[in-house]
Amino acid sequence: MPSARAPGSGHNGGVSHTSLAPLPSSDRPDVTARLRDALLAVSFSADGLLELLGAPAYAALARSETVPALRATRGDSPLAAVVRLFLLQRPVPRRRVADVLPVAECLEAGWLTTDGEDGIAAAVDVRPYGGPDGEDWFIVSDLGCAVGGAGGAAGHEEGVVLGVGGASTTLAGITVREPVASALDLGTGSGIQALHAAQHATRVTATDLNPRALHIAALTLALSGAPAADLREGSLFEPVGEDTYDLIVSNPPFVISPGARLTYRDGGMGGDDLCRTLVQEAGARLNEGGYAQFLANWQHVEGEEWQDRLRSWVPRGCDAWIVQREVQDVTQYAELWLRDAGDHRSDPEEYRERYDAWLDEFEARKVKAVGFGWISLHRTGAAEPSIVVEEWPHSVEQPLGDTVRDHFRRVDYLRSHDDAALLAGHFRLAGEIVQEQVGLPGAEDPEHVVLRQHRGMRRATKVDTVGAGFTGVCDGTLSAGRILDAIAQLVGEDPVLLRDRTPAQIRLLVEQGFLEPVS
Repeated sequence: MPSARAPGSGHNGGVSHTSLAPLPSSDRPDVTARLRDALLAVSFSADGLLELLGAPAYAALARSETVPALRATRGDSPLAAVVRLFLLQRPVPRRRVADVLPVAECLEAGWLTTDGEDGIAAAVDVRPYGGPDGEDWFIVSDLGCAVGGAGGAAGHEEGVVLGVGGASTTLAGITVREPVASALDLGTGSGIQALHAAQHATRVTATDLNPRALHIAALTLALSGAPAADLREGSLFEPVGEDTYDLIVSNPPFVISPGARLTYRDGGMGGDDLCRTLVQEAGARLNEGGYAQFLANWQHVEGEEWQDRLRSWVPRGCDAWIVQREVQDVTQYAELWLRDAGDHRSDPEEYRERYDAWLDEFEARKVKAVGFGWISLHRTGAAEPSIVVEEWPHSVEQPLGDTVRDHFRRVDYLRSHDDAALLAGHFRLAGEIVQEQVGLPGAEDPEHVVLRQHRGMRRATKVDTVGAGFTGVCDGTLSAGRILDAIAQLVGEDPVLLRDRTPAQIRLLVEQGFLEPVS
């Protein structure tokens, strides 16, 4: 999985800054539509890029290395010129693109600027982005911020709007995708989450503290051929008042830092208070049955269990599934974000002072480490909410939206079924589950039997002989109780005792997604 903390990962922006380049007009849909058609006509798409650049140069862009891509675009093809112009931010002679781009209109609308006597340059980064169903989308961002900083931007100014990165794609992948009436992208940044939501939500609202981000989000949606969103300026839930939604997503400025020097990444609240506030206030903005999904950082504080800290964030009326993907000690964490801001290239004494300030902040709060992960809420109004907090640093298979949805469906099922109902229920083995037997060579019986998922969370769990036999015949035909009775007869065990001790194992297998209830 790409690092979800990668620099250039698309946090929402801060306050607009006068030194940033002017943006294209968002009031010229005719020009934007013509530009989109022209870009697609020369195969300026995710597939077209890969074919032109080749896999190594394409991958190098994500590492902020542009030299391989520049070498691959030395030819005279229209696509090579467009890639240099919009993705690599290199001026090109006007004649190179005069026959493929609406140059005059793009200059007038601000997508392009003049460079010298006969050159033109891009005013913004434009990166092709493939949608989940093969859509050809484009993510707009500030110059130098499209692909992990590719384009040569040295550090980030306050107010800059970053493009798509590891965090953006992670959140998009874990979001539950089902038709909804309303969706909210809180802290939209370049608009990628709003773009995804527009495919399955009748109404999309996108907010940001940074008016520049709202402008760029509008450009992203328009250039991608998506419906416009309701764009609102402000912090957290303030811009939406008492409105409620079926889906809320946010890749917030979650970095825990001393102060709020860069508001595209720094929350501006003490410690992890911004993430806590966001999660706690989301419950009141969710419609019944709705989902809220966030990326977040949280503190590991001396004398406190991090799991308890996160449980305290969950709002009333919501089930929660919280997954910690990574943990960094405070020195690693400070170094990551100092480098993200380019501080390691500044005056050495200034760098040391800023590093010291981070450690002072953590020491004052008794923070020993910082965790990163996903927080998913499901509003059910259940009297006994389910709050699952787990550490899962292992590889997963994105997209995980269906996995998140199915987790909460299984929670609902298990909550409403006691052991007797569980034994009366019918189950089937989930797809792509394999059984592994571990033991000494030549041994008559294995020491361990392990069930392993090859999709989704890719979990593995040990089961006993009964559990292995039970899952092996679960095809939805027989009830769990009847299967256990048959196993009891085969192994010579008391069926009553077997029925008494097995529901806990069945419950675990359902909870972790190895078994699926059959209606």
